[in-house]
Amino acid sequence: MSFSTPPVVGIIGLGYVGLPTALALLESGLTVIGLDVDAARLDAVRAHHVDLVPEDHRRLRLHTGDGPGADRFVLTTDPAALRAAETVLICVPTPVDDHLVPDLRALSGACATAAAQAVPGQTIVLTSTSYVGTTRDLLLGPLAERGLRVPEDVSVAYAPERIDPGSTEHTQSTTPRVVGGVSPECTRRAADVLRRTGAEVHEVLSPEAAEMTKLLENTFRAVNIALANEFATICGELGLEALEVIQAAATKPYGFMPFFPGPGVGGHCIPCDPHYLLWQLREKRVASPLIDTAMTAIATRPHAVVQRARDVLADGGVPLRAARVLVVGVAYKSGVADLRESPSLEIMAALGEAGAEVAYTDPLIPSVSVGGRLLLSEPEPGERDWDLVLVHCVHPRQDLSWIGDDLPVLDTTYRLQDFKHRAVV
Repeated sequence: MSFSTPPVVGIIGLGYVGLPTALALLESGLTVIGLDVDAARLDAVRAHHVDLVPEDHRRLRLHTGDGPGADRFVLTTDPAALRAAETVLICVPTPVDDHLVPDLRALSGACATAAAQAVPGQTIVLTSTSYVGTTRDLLLGPLAERGLRVPEDVSVAYAPERIDPGSTEHTQSTTPRVVGGVSPECTRRAADVLRRTGAEVHEVLSPEAAEMTKLLENTFRAVNIALANEFATICGELGLEALEVIQAAATKPYGFMPFFPGPGVGGHCIPCDPHYLLWQLREKRVASPLIDTAMTAIATRPHAVVQRARDVLADGGVPLRAARVLVVGVAYKSGVADLRESPSLEIMAALGEAGAEVAYTDPLIPSVSVGGRLLLSEPEPGERDWDLVLVHCVHPRQDLSWIGDDLPVLDTTYRLQDFKHRAVV
């Protein structure tokens, strides 16, 4: 099949990975077909009601509506549109279920769609995090059933996404990409497209090596976050400020990388990705006690926050079952309007189940459902009386001056030291 010049790239999934990737490719002059099964998501993209950094919002305005590049950004729910693409990138979420077992429904569906619409000469690149062997399992078999051989007819590669939501420092153009293809030619074809985003590309010898690279990256972070949380608790027991100790250790120019404690871990990376590795290892009867312990510690961190809230309230003579608790910031990280796997949801639900009256304030998230109840962000939190202010996440330029000296503050960020009645987890 003959493709157009410049190339057309199809992207399956326009979420927090797919949309920024599409915008980076559009900026390089390519035409992008954005496919999403959720028509409401496409409407949100057209209306610019999406969570992006300012530079990506600028790109989005250029390539939608009356923007000069709108003709190069096709938004559709029709999988057949992918047949016009020279390269197809699969960018869908890979969460875990309530039992911490990988939920592969979105990924399996996206790979099935890519295989069903594939045409000779096309390159298919999987970017979603998953277990080692996913690329071969979910793409090569379905392609073979259609009579398409890899690499003779279709190229297949894996290039894990490295999106840092809300970050203006780690962008598509400055963050290297790892690429591993089924053959050297598959790797080359995938790398050629990803270089169009401005990213440096590091090639590995197989999709499996690239898949394991992503799992190592996020498991490394998970283990170190669990360690940082444990050290924060130790520092508290010994009367030390955890942040001061971490910053002092970080002055060492080798052998140390700072990680910081918090109320838990959110997003679809750290709390989910290592479980894809653990799931695969359990199937093979391979033990991984360090990773297993770290993930258990991360999963139980929100419960530790609730217990600490109970203790702080008790110190003031207020039982949790009768307390008015305000949670500051419910997003899973600072600077994003993103609730995915946010520890705040578990914390607020547990506080409510214990009988507390729970409210929240977050300038980026106007409403949230907790325990079957819809809560609205408190626009003027300083106008109500609270027994405890639990600081979960502070957004850039968020004003906390309304917190008076008489209010007990449980600071799960460990970064707010200017409050008289401050406690940490």
